[in-house]
Amino acid sequence: MSERLRDVLAGADLVFAEDTRRTAKLLSHLVIRVGVVSLFSGNEQSRTQQLVDEVASGKTVALVSDAGMPTVSDPGASAVRAVREAGYPVTVIPGPSAATTALALSGFGGDRFVFEGFLPRRGIARTQRLDEIAAEQRAVVLFASPNRLPKDLQDLEARCGGAREVAVMRELTKLHEESWVGSLESAVEHWPEPVKGEVTLVLGPMESEQPSQEDAIASARRLVARGATVSDAAKMTSVETGVSRRTIYEALLGDQDSS
Repeated sequence: MSERLRDVLAGADLVFAEDTRRTAKLLSHLVIRVGVVSLFSGNEQSRTQQLVDEVASGKTVALVSDAGMPTVSDPGASAVRAVREAGYPVTVIPGPSAATTALALSGFGGDRFVFEGFLPRRGIARTQRLDEIAAEQRAVVLFASPNRLPKDLQDLEARCGGAREVAVMRELTKLHEESWVGSLESAVEHWPEPVKGEVTLVLGPMESEQPSQEDAIASARRLVARGATVSDAAKMTSVETGVSRRTIYEALLGDQDSS
């Protein structure tokens, strides 16, 4: 925990917490005496106005969640919007983030990635989300319920293929942290039962298949047949496929010489 976070909690007049019992233990450990009010997904809408009223009265209010960042698959987004819309300042005290921690630990690269949160539990919404993830060419970060981890891995394997890489991270930044990286097929075998603790998955990007030289030339021939010049067809196809423009151009010229 950063000194800045300790100072902010110590200086708060009131703390809104996803789980008051956990937060009370944290504050006790830090020897901080401050009132704690619950704000979780079930009462966020009703408690948001109370939070705004406390800020409006001049109090410094802190908002914390159990094991992550408020608003990132955690409650708090409506409270942040309401306070900001009321004209009061909002700031964030950075702390551990399972999404970025897992991404770094996976080794899949973090230049481009998407965060999908929890998969829908069932139905067409789940099917559509899995199809979108299967076609994603960036790393995908997901949260998984410990009870639904086996089913999530099975469905990901079915949609994305068993060879796709996945990192399974459990209890990140905590005492019993565990990280595992392998194929989806191996993950299904390795995690057949529900687990304990918070789980984060990082799915490796779909490896796009590079068109073969023959496919690129065939595509360029179709462009020529539709009226494109040999030069333009070679250039456009090279950009789309990555195959050498010269190779395509020479093949098209060969077609003309043999005709």
